[in-house]
Amino acid sequence: MQKYLWKKSGLVVIGMLYLFLAWKGKRMIMVSGQELVEEPQEARKVALTFDDGPSEYTVELSRGLKERRVQATFFLLGENMEGRRKMVEELVKDGHLIGNHSYHHVQLNKLSIKEAAREIEKTNRLIREWTGKAPVYIRPPYGAWSQELEKVVDMIPVFWNVDSLDWKLQNKEQVLSCLSGQVEEGDVILMHDGYRSSVDAAFALVDHLQKQGFVFVNVEEMVLE
Repeated sequence: MQKYLWKKSGLVVIGMLYLFLAWKGKRMIMVSGQELVEEPQEARKVALTFDDGPSEYTVELSRGLKERRVQATFFLLGENMEGRRKMVEELVKDGHLIGNHSYHHVQLNKLSIKEAAREIEKTNRLIREWTGKAPVYIRPPYGAWSQELEKVVDMIPVFWNVDSLDWKLQNKEQVLSCLSGQVEEGDVILMHDGYRSSVDAAFALVDHLQKQGFVFVNVEEMVLE
């Protein structure tokens, strides 16, 4: 058991009984009737991801997350990028990570390897030209990936383990209800950039989880840990 030392009148008293209480994200330790406060525990990290953008809501979503000091990951759809370069540049400016979500939102493992690679590279080219950086991460539509694709596509596929179902529910309260009690440390949360309700639900989710001590990071930080 870790020992907490308390100095009094030049003597070191080793507490044999510890009472741990939650207090503003810290552990409060009672030793011989005295309170000692330990340094805050390491933050619980989660990754918030958005598929299918950019959309009419992208700039608002990006800025709202930035105001909350949240770095998210946006997996962009090539066909939705056309004519929206400033939106993509805004995402980068706000500190978010950009990933690939194919060009036409097709199930990649149902295409030939050549066709699938073309879908991916077409979007990669846009991201590379607009941001000055080649994307490293890909969110395959429907989570459909294959070993054959992995051999020819030099990217890291990113999936999820918490699904908000925001695309289906399209209702803030229902999305929050779906996510209630689900999120734990290390989770990757799937949401979508394309619905008013998703923006509102994302902000409410962030506000709620931050109060619980969660910290939002992009998937790169999650992968590198």
